[in-house]
Amino acid sequence: MSVLEIIGIILLIAGFVLVGIEMGIPGFGVPGISGIICLAAGVLMTAKSLETGIIMVVVIIVLLTIMMVVIMTLLSSKKAKAPIVLKNDVKGEQEFLNASDMEYLIGKTGVAATDLRPGGKGSFDGIYFDVLSEGMYVKKGQGIKITRIKDNKIIVMEE
Repeated sequence: MSVLEIIGIILLIAGFVLVGIEMGIPGFGVPGISGIICLAAGVLMTAKSLETGIIMVVVIIVLLTIMMVVIMTLLSSKKAKAPIVLKNDVKGEQEFLNASDMEYLIGKTGVAATDLRPGGKGSFDGIYFDVLSEGMYVKKGQGIKITRIKDNKIIVMEE
């Protein structure tokens, strides 16, 4: 075996490892692209003829398909932890904020942290909220007062 063939085999192994990593993580990035390049370079370095190269490509595609089925089966089973799946349920009072949960804000005064055209940010006791003015343009730094809560939106007017 020549040095070129040994390097080709190493590149093939590295390509399979990198593509396997890419199958386990979301998106398509550096491991996938690097794996494809390694596999292509490995085929070019080890194939002695065009026919051998075509056979190697077919075998690689079959092996990658088997790898994908195995990895997806492992990730879908309860034994392996999927990288981007939320396992915790949000229950009880943490679920959603209702308009009634924000009623205590009515009457509070603050300052427009951004221009309200009509939407923007308002600062109330050092806490920033997304707010809507009652149809009027309010300049940044102007005093504002919360008048009502409608559909979980904080409605303000200029003081």
